[in-house]
Amino acid sequence: MPNSAMRSTFERIIINQFTALHCAQAREMLGWTLEQLSQQSKVSVAAIQRFEAGEAIRDVTRLALAYSLEAQGLVFFPGFAPGRGGNIRGTTPDPIGREDFALIE
Repeated sequence: MPNSAMRSTFERIIINQFTALHCAQAREMLGWTLEQLSQQSKVSVAAIQRFEAGEAIRDVTRLALAYSLEAQGLVFFPGFAPGRGGNIRGTTPDPIGREDFALIE
């Protein structure tokens, strides 16, 4: 499978399994404020608030949030609270190379 196809497959999985509840629970686990997550992910506080309130955000924005939280060693599975992954740093690819990276909210 070409690298770009693999990347988009991983991205689709994350987009569909990383939820607003995961985001809020992960922030709580890390003891992070909205501002701290915003700083780490480059996503605006307003977009994080919208996401955690259940509103739609861009896919690249969701990937940036998931990436920044997974970089702290958290893992996300549908239907479960975030967990610590030990040596795992997640599977979400760094969204900085995406063509739509400049559109992060």
